[in-house]
Amino acid sequence: MEKSFDALIDKEQFEFEYNPIEEKMLLNFGPSHPATHGTLRLVMELDGEVVVKVSPELGYLHHGFEKLGEHRTYNQVVTITDRMNYVSPLNNNFSYILAVEKLFGIEVSERVQYFRMILAELSRIGDHLVCMGTQGVDLGAYTPFLYLWKEREKIYYLFEIISGTRLTVSYARIGGVPRDRDEIPPIFFRQLDDYLENFGATLAEVDRLLTRNKIWLNRTKDVGVISKEDVFQYGLTGPVMRASGVEWDIRVAEPYSLYETVDFEIPVGDAGDVYDRYLVRMEEMRQSIKIIRQALEKMPPGEMNVDSDTKVMLPKKEAVYNSIEGLIHQFEIIMTNRGPRTGKGEAYVPTESPNGELSFYVISNGGNGPYRFRVRPPSFYNYQILPKILEGRLLSDTVAIMSSLNIVAGEMDR
Repeated sequence: MEKSFDALIDKEQFEFEYNPIEEKMLLNFGPSHPATHGTLRLVMELDGEVVVKVSPELGYLHHGFEKLGEHRTYNQVVTITDRMNYVSPLNNNFSYILAVEKLFGIEVSERVQYFRMILAELSRIGDHLVCMGTQGVDLGAYTPFLYLWKEREKIYYLFEIISGTRLTVSYARIGGVPRDRDEIPPIFFRQLDDYLENFGATLAEVDRLLTRNKIWLNRTKDVGVISKEDVFQYGLTGPVMRASGVEWDIRVAEPYSLYETVDFEIPVGDAGDVYDRYLVRMEEMRQSIKIIRQALEKMPPGEMNVDSDTKVMLPKKEAVYNSIEGLIHQFEIIMTNRGPRTGKGEAYVPTESPNGELSFYVISNGGNGPYRFRVRPPSFYNYQILPKILEGRLLSDTVAIMSSLNIVAGEMDR
């Protein structure tokens, strides 16, 4: 007969207290793109399937876009803003260009402001479609992904009509947009009307598939709860903030680009969990459609850009190809990097991007580009609450929580 463990220990000679062995696993969650919705890296300590500790790594991509912006002309920086939140680059373009126009003291026409509003809201819808579609795939709901991705492709087609590109559109210039009023293809507005007419049916179908689905509810209700106190402590903004019951939207609180002239509601949640963040984004898309319809009705006729004689806007191609003055103007801005200049000063403009408050701070020393260039990206702040809401949850909740925050890695670079 085998002796017991206690019989093998001379208790008088050794003071021995037996404890079960605690085994914990160190796991690199990411930076594989499909798992983390971008090149994000979480160092996780697991006790079985329970997350004990999380250390998120900030700035994994090392873009360095703030320093790059200090070595580019004002118009060249637009292409850098594309790469920040590459899911909704138009919102980045317009947010940056508003700060530059404030710095230059330029007032653009109502027509271009409404047109920018239309494109920004389309970009917001596209961002939310990507967020919810991929979140559905993460939690096993593949069919809604197909519905939402199809609508996203239609938006990209609209962007391609006006800019020639689908993703990194760079569709902003100091004093207007790249194309003047007569250069926007009429098919754009026809396709946009068709999109506005049919988009509601797709949202209704996704609502039937997910909103009262028992599996979806079990995976999202009371998961990743963020309280109002957490919102203020961590500086969270956007749908993440509003899902926790904070009614704040910069388009209403500090309106820009004529948002004060359109009527829309601010969706607000209650529990602050993954499910509420899904509901807020669903309603935000409906409100964006409402904003676009009003902007189309209110958009007056007139010029889209400021006068090219100010040497702020690039000249029209007809002038470049058919006059020596236009050719010299183009050459000065593009080839000699003279570009538009303003006096010493600074400007800061906050805007409501799809993920929250996106702000640009631009300082000029009289050169042809920003002397100092700083950005307040929403993902940088929203990402920092992950340890608080992940610790103590199961590993399977990690992707659900991360996708509900909709973190974009390019925004977090520092």
